[in-house]
Amino acid sequence: MAARARARAAGRGAERATVVRAERELDLPTLRKVVAGRCEVQLGRGRLARVRRAARLIERVASSDRSVYGVNTGFGALAQTPIAREELEHLQRNLVLSHAAGTGAPLPDEVVRLVLVLKIASLAQGYSGVRVATLEALQRLLATESYPCIPAKGSVGASGDLAPLAHLAATLIGVGEVRHAGRVTSALQALERMGLTPLTLAAKEGLALLNGTQVCTALALAALFSIERVFAAALIAGAMSVDALKGSDVPFDDRIHRLRRQEGQQRVAQALRALLSGSRIRASHLACGHVQDPYSLRCQPQVMGACLDLLRQAAAVLVREANAVTDNPLVFEQDDAVLSGGNFHAEPVAFAADQLALAVAEIGSMSERRVALLTDAKMSGLPPFLVENSGVNSGFMVAQVTAAALVSENKLLAHPASVDSIPTSANQEDHVSMAAHAARRLAEMAENAATVVAIELLAAAQGLELHRPLRSSRALEAALRLIRARVPRYTGDRYFAPDIDAARRLVHSGELAQLLAPQVLP
Repeated sequence: MAARARARAAGRGAERATVVRAERELDLPTLRKVVAGRCEVQLGRGRLARVRRAARLIERVASSDRSVYGVNTGFGALAQTPIAREELEHLQRNLVLSHAAGTGAPLPDEVVRLVLVLKIASLAQGYSGVRVATLEALQRLLATESYPCIPAKGSVGASGDLAPLAHLAATLIGVGEVRHAGRVTSALQALERMGLTPLTLAAKEGLALLNGTQVCTALALAALFSIERVFAAALIAGAMSVDALKGSDVPFDDRIHRLRRQEGQQRVAQALRALLSGSRIRASHLACGHVQDPYSLRCQPQVMGACLDLLRQAAAVLVREANAVTDNPLVFEQDDAVLSGGNFHAEPVAFAADQLALAVAEIGSMSERRVALLTDAKMSGLPPFLVENSGVNSGFMVAQVTAAALVSENKLLAHPASVDSIPTSANQEDHVSMAAHAARRLAEMAENAATVVAIELLAAAQGLELHRPLRSSRALEAALRLIRARVPRYTGDRYFAPDIDAARRLVHSGELAQLLAPQVLP
């Protein structure tokens, strides 16, 4: 596995890195590129000048008798404890070491890469009091694809993502581990490879590195991008199922959806109309007398449209958070002020993650119901479990069971994390957001939903082909070709798991999204 990771990294070495310019607002296209591959952050002169001015203000405070939280005091419940001037560097080092108390598997490289970009973007705004040298060390980690090993668990999402960010900060002082090209080395070895020496953190720098919502925001953004691909694939699969089940396109009529006034619903109905347009299968049963389809076919615009609205709302919150300054205290050098507040409280991210959990759970739920329809001969009019000579062949029988199991798993995972709180730090931090695990569970939920949609794609493809020689629409036949390029038609029972894996990879690839009009997922 490590060898394959190194090979992939070597192949990426020739790729052109995405350049993120700190002077510009981060947007969704840029953030998607950061998750996808190599990147670097460039800092302009204006930002660097502001960073230097804020750092000088912290230097003046540290050398004065002025008491400022986190500069010359203890932390959390120890905020009233004054720290002697000669102990300030020791204070920052101790803060990092003591807070690096995370546990669990390390976060994946793409998430750590995004964490680094978000942390640099936040600190570079000049409200945190760090030195340029500290920013440059973070930039070097990013540019050399040297990713700190950050344990996934340990944050409650208030005072920022303290434990995970402490593991990131620890690498700068030569403590902990770093992953590069799939190989884990000590932080000291990694710094030496990059031509750096361990930093001695100046006043407030440890706190600025630890405070912030960058880990939960990165986790939520990475999951958002996965869920977007699952959503797009589910729209394609849903349209294929409508045609395979000889369903009606009347429920997608624009006149119905204009009256509801819900933007997502109208976009989904428009997408379904476009996907089904020109289907010869649909034309073959226009006068069949069938009155209504089950909700999982007929109410796709209402359900998937509501999911789309949630995705868009969550995306807007997460983009704002990606551009936010969320450490504490904040340095306003133009006013000679260092103000202690609570921007580190990640409640907006927790709410957004809970919204995404609801959406992805429903996407999978609707998809599984359509798989159940396709495999039920009484409902579908197709061979039992979508296979000829059923009885000898079980066909899609247990594939539907797998889909049902994953949907139920997602129902448990969808429980809101943000309604939970537990006091920490001797009740100083007495309400927390739980944003980190609200966001972290989304990756598993997205994977579960992708698998359910993959099963539907296989089942719907089988259903469409059982109507041959009739053809579906141009768009859905194109989707069918993408599926068949990876998975052959199911003519008799065979080892099923590789088929599902191949279809899931298609869902994650985003290729199916190219069959949708761009206005569906702008």
